[in-house]
Amino acid sequence: MTTILAIDTAAPRLQLALLLPDGPVYVSVDEIATGHAELIFTRIGELLERNGVGYPDLTRVVTTTGPGSFTGLRIGLSAARGLALARSIPVIGVPSLLALSLAVPGPSTVLLDARRGEAYFQSFAGAGEPTSAPMLLAMEAAREAIVPGSTLIESPFVDIALVARYGATADPAAHPPEASYVRDADAKPQTAARIQRL
Repeated sequence: MTTILAIDTAAPRLQLALLLPDGPVYVSVDEIATGHAELIFTRIGELLERNGVGYPDLTRVVTTTGPGSFTGLRIGLSAARGLALARSIPVIGVPSLLALSLAVPGPSTVLLDARRGEAYFQSFAGAGEPTSAPMLLAMEAAREAIVPGSTLIESPFVDIALVARYGATADPAAHPPEASYVRDADAKPQTAARIQRL
Protein backbone atom coordinates (compact mmCIF):
# COMPACT_ATOMS: atom_id res chain seq x y z
CA MET A 1 0.00 0.00 0.00
CA THR A 2 1.55 3.28 -1.09
CA THR A 3 0.83 6.88 -0.17
CA ILE A 4 2.76 9.21 -2.46
CA LEU A 5 3.43 12.92 -2.09
CA ALA A 6 4.50 14.69 -5.30
CA ILE A 7 6.04 18.18 -5.41
CA ASP A 8 6.65 20.56 -8.31
CA THR A 9 8.29 23.96 -7.81
CA ALA A 10 10.19 24.21 -11.12
CA ALA A 11 7.71 26.62 -12.75
CA PRO A 12 5.93 29.66 -11.27
CA ARG A 13 3.52 27.45 -9.34
CA LEU A 14 3.60 25.42 -6.16
CA GLN A 15 1.99 22.11 -7.13
CA LEU A 16 1.41 19.19 -4.79
CA ALA A 17 -0.34 15.87 -5.28
CA LEU A 18 -1.28 13.16 -2.82
CA LEU A 19 -1.80 9.68 -4.29
CA LEU A 20 -3.67 7.45 -1.84
CA PRO A 21 -3.51 3.63 -1.68
CA ASP A 22 -7.00 3.18 -3.09
CA GLY A 23 -6.14 5.18 -6.22
CA PRO A 24 -7.44 8.76 -6.07
CA VAL A 25 -5.07 11.71 -6.41
CA TYR A 26 -5.73 14.99 -4.59
CA VAL A 27 -4.03 18.13 -5.83
CA SER A 28 -3.07 21.54 -4.40
CA VAL A 29 -1.98 24.35 -6.74
CA ASP A 30 -0.82 27.89 -5.90
CA GLU A 31 0.03 30.30 -8.72
CA ILE A 32 3.18 31.89 -7.31
CA ALA A 33 6.47 32.90 -8.90
CA THR A 34 8.26 33.35 -5.56
CA GLY A 35 7.61 32.49 -1.94
CA HIS A 36 7.61 28.70 -2.34
CA ALA A 37 9.77 28.27 0.76
CA GLU A 38 7.35 30.15 3.00
CA LEU A 39 4.31 28.24 1.73
CA ILE A 40 5.36 24.70 0.87
CA PHE A 41 5.10 22.99 4.27
CA THR A 42 1.85 24.80 5.11
CA ARG A 43 0.31 23.51 1.87
CA ILE A 44 1.69 19.99 2.39
CA GLY A 45 0.22 19.93 5.90
CA GLU A 46 -3.15 21.15 4.64
CA LEU A 47 -3.23 18.58 1.83
CA LEU A 48 -2.43 15.72 4.20
CA GLU A 49 -4.90 16.86 6.86
CA ARG A 50 -7.69 17.39 4.35
CA ASN A 51 -7.36 13.75 3.28
CA GLY A 52 -6.90 12.21 6.73
CA VAL A 53 -3.23 11.42 6.15
CA GLY A 54 -0.18 12.18 8.30
CA TYR A 55 3.52 12.33 7.54
CA PRO A 56 4.01 8.79 8.97
CA ASP A 57 1.65 7.47 6.26
CA LEU A 58 3.88 8.60 3.40
CA THR A 59 5.74 5.76 1.66
CA ARG A 60 7.46 7.75 -1.10
CA VAL A 61 8.11 11.38 -2.11
CA VAL A 62 8.35 12.46 -5.74
CA THR A 63 9.70 15.78 -7.02
CA THR A 64 10.37 17.36 -10.38
CA THR A 65 14.04 18.17 -10.97
CA GLY A 66 13.95 20.80 -13.71
CA PRO A 67 15.08 22.51 -15.78
CA GLY A 68 13.31 25.44 -14.22
CA SER A 69 13.68 28.20 -11.67
CA PHE A 70 16.97 27.73 -9.80
CA THR A 71 15.51 28.80 -6.44
CA GLY A 72 12.22 26.98 -6.97
CA LEU A 73 13.99 23.74 -7.83
CA ARG A 74 16.20 23.92 -4.75
CA ILE A 75 13.16 24.43 -2.51
CA GLY A 76 11.25 21.47 -3.96
CA LEU A 77 14.29 19.21 -3.89
CA SER A 78 15.20 20.20 -0.33
CA ALA A 79 11.65 19.63 0.91
CA ALA A 80 11.42 16.23 -0.79
CA ARG A 81 14.83 15.09 0.46
CA GLY A 82 14.12 16.33 3.98
CA LEU A 83 10.79 14.49 4.19
CA ALA A 84 12.27 11.31 2.73
CA LEU A 85 15.22 11.44 5.12
CA ALA A 86 12.99 12.05 8.15
CA ARG A 87 10.67 9.18 7.20
CA SER A 88 13.40 6.83 5.79
CA ILE A 89 11.47 6.47 2.54
CA PRO A 90 12.55 6.74 -1.12
CA VAL A 91 12.59 10.08 -2.93
CA ILE A 92 12.10 10.00 -6.70
CA GLY A 93 13.42 12.75 -8.99
CA VAL A 94 11.49 13.22 -12.25
CA PRO A 95 13.06 15.52 -14.86
CA SER A 96 10.55 18.22 -15.79
CA LEU A 97 10.73 17.58 -19.54
CA LEU A 98 9.88 13.92 -18.94
CA ALA A 99 7.14 14.96 -16.51
CA LEU A 100 5.59 17.16 -19.21
CA SER A 101 5.55 14.23 -21.66
CA LEU A 102 3.36 12.21 -19.27
CA ALA A 103 0.30 14.19 -20.41
CA VAL A 104 0.56 12.87 -23.99
CA PRO A 105 -0.03 9.16 -24.72
CA GLY A 106 1.70 9.24 -28.12
CA PRO A 107 4.82 10.88 -29.57
CA SER A 108 5.58 14.35 -28.23
CA THR A 109 8.20 17.05 -28.44
CA VAL A 110 8.82 19.27 -25.42
CA LEU A 111 10.08 22.75 -26.30
CA LEU A 112 10.32 25.25 -23.45
CA ASP A 113 11.49 28.84 -23.73
CA ALA A 114 14.83 29.04 -21.90
CA ARG A 115 15.21 32.77 -22.67
CA ARG A 116 18.19 34.33 -24.46
CA GLY A 117 16.81 32.96 -27.74
CA GLU A 118 17.25 29.38 -26.54
CA ALA A 119 14.94 26.46 -25.77
CA TYR A 120 14.98 23.33 -23.65
CA PHE A 121 14.21 20.48 -26.03
CA GLN A 122 13.49 16.75 -25.79
CA SER A 123 11.52 14.29 -27.90
CA PHE A 124 9.46 11.33 -26.66
CA ALA A 125 8.01 8.22 -28.33
CA GLY A 126 5.25 8.12 -25.72
CA ALA A 127 4.52 9.22 -22.18
CA GLY A 128 7.80 9.10 -20.24
CA GLU A 129 9.66 7.40 -23.13
CA PRO A 130 12.46 9.72 -24.29
CA THR A 131 14.03 9.27 -27.73
CA SER A 132 16.63 11.99 -27.16
CA ALA A 133 18.52 13.49 -24.26
CA PRO A 134 17.37 16.87 -22.90
CA MET A 135 19.13 19.62 -24.84
CA LEU A 136 19.57 23.36 -24.86
CA LEU A 137 19.22 24.60 -28.45
CA ALA A 138 18.87 27.90 -30.22
CA MET A 139 15.12 28.53 -30.50
CA GLU A 140 15.21 28.40 -34.31
CA ALA A 141 17.12 25.10 -34.28
CA ALA A 142 14.70 23.66 -31.70
CA ARG A 143 11.70 24.55 -33.89
CA GLU A 144 13.38 22.88 -36.86
CA ALA A 145 14.02 19.75 -34.76
CA ILE A 146 10.36 19.20 -33.81
CA VAL A 147 9.47 15.63 -34.67
CA PRO A 148 6.84 15.62 -37.46
CA GLY A 149 3.52 14.21 -36.25
CA SER A 150 4.40 14.60 -32.58
CA THR A 151 2.38 16.67 -30.13
CA LEU A 152 4.22 19.90 -29.31
CA ILE A 153 4.36 20.76 -25.59
CA GLU A 154 5.33 24.35 -24.82
CA SER A 155 3.76 24.91 -21.39
CA PRO A 156 6.13 24.52 -18.40
CA PHE A 157 3.32 23.35 -16.10
CA VAL A 158 3.34 19.62 -15.42
CA ASP A 159 0.25 17.57 -14.52
CA ILE A 160 1.25 16.90 -10.90
CA ALA A 161 -1.25 14.04 -10.55
CA LEU A 162 0.47 12.20 -13.41
CA VAL A 163 3.86 12.88 -11.79
CA ALA A 164 2.60 11.24 -8.58
CA ARG A 165 1.38 8.16 -10.49
CA TYR A 166 4.65 7.92 -12.44
CA GLY A 167 6.70 8.23 -9.26
CA ALA A 168 4.70 5.49 -7.52
CA THR A 169 6.37 2.81 -9.66
CA ALA A 170 9.60 4.53 -10.75
CA ASP A 171 12.90 2.91 -9.79
CA PRO A 172 14.63 5.16 -7.21
CA ALA A 173 18.07 4.14 -8.53
CA ALA A 174 17.17 5.46 -11.99
CA HIS A 175 15.52 8.64 -10.69
CA PRO A 176 17.92 10.46 -8.34
CA PRO A 177 16.59 13.63 -6.67
CA GLU A 178 19.20 15.88 -8.30
CA ALA A 179 18.63 19.12 -10.19
CA SER A 180 18.53 18.78 -14.00
CA TYR A 181 19.70 22.19 -15.13
CA VAL A 182 20.55 21.36 -18.80
CA ARG A 183 22.09 24.85 -19.11
CA ASP A 184 25.34 25.49 -17.24
CA ALA A 185 25.03 27.57 -14.09
CA ASP A 186 25.15 31.33 -14.66
CA ALA A 187 27.06 32.00 -11.43
CA LYS A 188 30.72 32.80 -11.91
CA PRO A 189 33.32 32.71 -9.15
CA GLN A 190 34.35 36.15 -7.90
CA THR A 191 38.04 36.75 -8.56
CA ALA A 192 38.49 40.54 -8.40
CA ALA A 193 39.06 40.67 -4.63
CA ARG A 194 40.82 37.31 -4.34
CA ILE A 195 44.03 37.34 -2.26
CA GLN A 196 46.87 35.44 -3.82
CA ARG A 197 48.31 32.55 -1.85
CA LEU A 198 52.01 32.64 -1.07
